[in-house]
Amino acid sequence: MKILVTGFEPFGGEEVNPSIEAVKKLPDKIAGARIVRLEVPVVCHKALAVIEEAVKKHDPDVILSVGQAGGRAELGVERVGINVDDYRSPDNEGNQPVDEPVFAGGPDAYFVNLPVKAMVQRIRKKGIPAAVSNTAGTFVCNHVTYGVRHLIETKYPGKRSGFIHIPYLPQQVTERAGMPSMSAEVIAEGLAAAIEAAVENERDLKITEGAEH
Repeated sequence: MKILVTGFEPFGGEEVNPSIEAVKKLPDKIAGARIVRLEVPVVCHKALAVIEEAVKKHDPDVILSVGQAGGRAELGVERVGINVDDYRSPDNEGNQPVDEPVFAGGPDAYFVNLPVKAMVQRIRKKGIPAAVSNTAGTFVCNHVTYGVRHLIETKYPGKRSGFIHIPYLPQQVTERAGMPSMSAEVIAEGLAAAIEAAVENERDLKITEGAEH
């Protein structure tokens, strides 16, 4: 099995992005699966184009994307991507779509086809905070969550994909009093645990991980 794991370049004036820093720290093999790492631009449509080129080149069984979610205190395993780009701030090339579809004519949403609850449980077993997330936002992270699933449904059947949001790194919060953070090493350990669960579970666990808000 081969797994493509993507992380984003820095954006929003930050010098680092915890997603690519953690992805770089993943081992070459996890649960017998070969790991392929990829840095992705924080640019709508270009991010998907870069991922699709890697899919063509490496033919992975799974595409797992990782992105920064400043303010979150845990690894958030996303459940769903929605077909809307509504950027509160511009991406790294100045694009700022408002209420535009990721793919015109596509369905309103896609559920990811990875075992999100099993992944959350495996991360927690490592002593790392994790939760199922029901919103990936409306910026480039959601664009990728939805967009990769759409590519799978329309061009690359049989593949699986998902998305994990992660906290800031400690060096990013030195001027943000009270803001949660997590080291790249701990994030990478959590990602590896999530990948183990994705490899070992074709179907998700039937347990509650719902949210009231």
